[in-house]
Amino acid sequence: MALEPVTQKILESLAASGLPPAYFLPAEQARAQMNALFITNETPETVGSVVNTYIPCSWGNLGIRIYTPSGQGIFPVFVFFHGGGWSMSNIETHDALCRRITNLSDCIVISVDYRLAPEHKYPAAVDDAYTAMQWAFDNAARLNGDPEKIIVGGDSSGAALAAVVCMMARDRGKLDIAYQVLIYPPTDYYLPGTKSYIENGTGYFIDRDFMIWFWNNYLPSDADLNNPYVCPLRAKDFSNLPPAIVLTCEYDPLRDEGEEYARKLQEAGVDVEFKRYDGMIHGFILQFGIMSQAHDAIQQIASGIKKKSAYPITAPKQKQADFDRL
Repeated sequence: MALEPVTQKILESLAASGLPPAYFLPAEQARAQMNALFITNETPETVGSVVNTYIPCSWGNLGIRIYTPSGQGIFPVFVFFHGGGWSMSNIETHDALCRRITNLSDCIVISVDYRLAPEHKYPAAVDDAYTAMQWAFDNAARLNGDPEKIIVGGDSSGAALAAVVCMMARDRGKLDIAYQVLIYPPTDYYLPGTKSYIENGTGYFIDRDFMIWFWNNYLPSDADLNNPYVCPLRAKDFSNLPPAIVLTCEYDPLRDEGEEYARKLQEAGVDVEFKRYDGMIHGFILQFGIMSQAHDAIQQIASGIKKKSAYPITAPKQKQADFDRL
């Protein structure tokens, strides 16, 4: 379908702004430009409580923000990793989204301020993500959370981190993650590329050149692209991973690899809920205040969290027909 009208207006506004593409800028300037787009002065949505704290690590302190819904609990716990190509964005750019998820899903959300590239290349962000996940399991009860209902997820590069954390948890046999929320995840390197990289390679905000910049920032020169903790889609084993919700969008160079990841999970017997949001571009979920489909996507995520938190995970597997149309 055609671009959703509000999305079209946003792209036209960006084109008319005269701002250089962020990937032409040094990392700090690129971050400032992105922050200006997504951090507003609007009054934040009220939640039960918001606490900024940190997790002590060998390298220093890993910042986190804990959102708790109103009510008595015990609540499920959702560890959330923000997007931004492993190179930009932060807790503030995703504050509104985390507040909305907290209220709609009635769960504690722990937003993680992991280290960014290029100053901190792989595996820094992965190490931080797993550290935060372990901390959530160790401290869930203290937060009035349920240690048996720990969820992980994120958008874009944050979704990739969530997918990797699930694989690490399975491989190490230590963390029993209940559910994974993957919002337009980059699951593979930009080469050799996919059909959606060709179809959506330019003109849709996050384009092929942006992804090349992100990957170059993130990976050291000796990175093994076949390592599933780098490129989850290249894993040899997708079995015994947590149930998942995978959301993609039509006008996104990452569309095909996200959908292929959903297929791989489903073929391995993982319970998968999948939806492509037509007419949308990468990053659309942050625009839930003005885009109805972004609001719907958050509702879908919240419904999935509630279902997976309400009873043992015995939902039927998604039918292959749901993927055949793509």
